[in-house]
Amino acid sequence: MSLPQVVSRDEWLVARKELLAKEKELTRQRDALNAERRRLPMVRIDKDYVFEGPDGKASLLDLFDGRRQLIVRHFMFDPSWDEGCPSCSAGADEISDGLLKHLHARDTSLVVVSRAPLAKIEAFKARRGWTFPWYSSYGSDFNYDFHVTLDESVAPVEYNYRTRAEHEQAGTSVYVEGEQPIEGPGQSCFLRDGDNVFHTYSNYARGAEMTGGSYYYLDLTALGRQEDWEEPKGRATNARDAVPDFSA
Repeated sequence: MSLPQVVSRDEWLVARKELLAKEKELTRQRDALNAERRRLPMVRIDKDYVFEGPDGKASLLDLFDGRRQLIVRHFMFDPSWDEGCPSCSAGADEISDGLLKHLHARDTSLVVVSRAPLAKIEAFKARRGWTFPWYSSYGSDFNYDFHVTLDESVAPVEYNYRTRAEHEQAGTSVYVEGEQPIEGPGQSCFLRDGDNVFHTYSNYARGAEMTGGSYYYLDLTALGRQEDWEEPKGRATNARDAVPDFSA
């Protein structure tokens, strides 16, 4: 097993300060990128999406729960499955009541949406002990329009802003391969102006990691995520695949 080099405290401090300069630059770049994200234009939502939740039918506007902003976590849960995606479940484990309270304090709601029928969602949610709002988009176009359910019989395949041909060219065709319909992860942000709803942002695949807690904490440590793609090699005795279900 490969471990970090052992040095004196003075040598470590020199190396740490060199890294700190790079970390500060990254922080500045991240701040600039966040500002650029906020400057994105937005698209008005004109379609009347219908969701089902514990209190019955709900519109996209209802999901805001009276707040100005809405974050939707697209949770992979096909109607034919009995359980939700393990990786999505790992992320959902980190949605605490405290996180929701903090978002609410900043006029922002967070909900989870899946294509599975509500009865399956409620049963799985109860088994996992989750308390966050979770709605079913079963029977609506929502998942297809936001490109987290891929089915060429419904709409041309697009995931993470690439067509099937573009994925094949980029070497990322794993996202669009397999028996359709294909469920994919992602999250979308919406803004409300009165009763008008606008789509401001969506991210997919690894883009959603920026709001996941566990990965970013692991990135601070010497052993990292302990996945087989990371550098330097040899930091884990049993390197895992890049599948963030934290089951092992």
